[in-house]
Amino acid sequence: MWYLAYNIALLLASPFILLILLAKKRCRRGLPERLGLFGLPGLSGLSGLFGSQPDEREKPNKPDNPVIWVHAVSLGEVVAAVPLVRKLHARYPGYRIVVSTVTETGREAVEQRLAGVAEHCYAPLDFPWVVSRVADRLNPILFLFLETELWPNLLRTLSRRGVATILVNGRLSSSSFRGYRLVRSFWRTVLETVTLCLMQSERDAERMIKLGAAPARVLLTGNIKFDQPLPNEASGANTLSRRMIAVAEDEELIVAGSTHPGEEEQLLTCYQILHCEFPSLVLLLAPRHIERATEVEAAVRARGLLAIRRSTLGQHGADSLPHGTPRVVILDTRGELAVAYRHAVLSFVGGTLIPVGGHNLLEPSVWGKPVFFGPYTDHCAEVADLLKRAGGGMQVRDGEELAAEMARRLRDRPALRRMGEAARTVVTENQGAVERGLGLIGNVLRNRNADTAVHDAAAARQALAAKS
Repeated sequence: MWYLAYNIALLLASPFILLILLAKKRCRRGLPERLGLFGLPGLSGLSGLFGSQPDEREKPNKPDNPVIWVHAVSLGEVVAAVPLVRKLHARYPGYRIVVSTVTETGREAVEQRLAGVAEHCYAPLDFPWVVSRVADRLNPILFLFLETELWPNLLRTLSRRGVATILVNGRLSSSSFRGYRLVRSFWRTVLETVTLCLMQSERDAERMIKLGAAPARVLLTGNIKFDQPLPNEASGANTLSRRMIAVAEDEELIVAGSTHPGEEEQLLTCYQILHCEFPSLVLLLAPRHIERATEVEAAVRARGLLAIRRSTLGQHGADSLPHGTPRVVILDTRGELAVAYRHAVLSFVGGTLIPVGGHNLLEPSVWGKPVFFGPYTDHCAEVADLLKRAGGGMQVRDGEELAAEMARRLRDRPALRRMGEAARTVVTENQGAVERGLGLIGNVLRNRNADTAVHDAAAARQALAAKS
């Protein structure tokens, strides 16, 4: 009954869903494939008609190898999944790994960071006929999905085919949890199709159980984002140098990453206040969606500040820029933010000064950089609490308080160094989620039986509890 109601609602909403996806540039290219029309790995078809040419590069595995399907929504989830996918590939070389995403940035991340390891496809929209068509073509033996991607028809279709499904790095934000609880009986039915839920924190595990997941199927394995290697090591790409972002060796950089509308203005005010006392400071702004670069540039220029786009600097930076001039570098390129944090004296992570919920606080932490963030951290609450308790992170109310706290740290360099070291320690002391998850995934692959996997999960739960 619940599935019937869900599918009727989905069908009625489908024109609006399609219009929204067509309006979003980062979602537009993959839409035909998301409708199950063509383009899945190993298949030829109509890709060229829609401007998406088949990938002729050598595939990492033979098309007839058994498939492990990993679903990661966009760039952030792909980056988090990279260590897991690489270790799966190394541990199970006879399997073909396919990573699906929703966005174009996700596709680019898969092709750049997992070349030779995994193939990419766009995730199907959750219409029953679409997910059945995609399941027929991929024919996976295991489905891993990251964070909160609970798609009822997809999970039900895979469950009916005997495919084990595992939620990896699972989390439930407060807003998602409140929404899901309004139809708890429906989600209890959906969660019955999930073999295991590997959750980031105790809060997430408790919420999943309250939503209706069987406690025996829910395990606390930790956050796999703690297991990220340093960005340049992960990608093999050339390290982003200070010269490439037009920052001299005797200047200092504040990196504000993953920012949203409503935050850039506060950050610009903060920077102007700080620059009066610390004239060697340069600000790097990295909007969460780079298509907003023109809007951000206009805001910078309206303040009378020099605005420089990273894309205009090329590989050699800009030697002619006047030294000490207050300026803002706008990071309008993909895949460079995580490396840019390396050059920061102070860092700020966006989505936190406005009610978005926050982005990846660990990207600057892994470099040993002090991390500042606003009051809205629901999406990264556990990491924010760890950083605050360790002294590696500072939560502020607004841009004015951000300027005051950053200035205080810049006046006390020993305290600034201790703050950065504390942030790095938080990362190293909380690693291991990937290995814990791999052990449970390995049990499922060996047994290929959901009941046995649940029994193994219960044993693993006891072992993890004993260690803690």
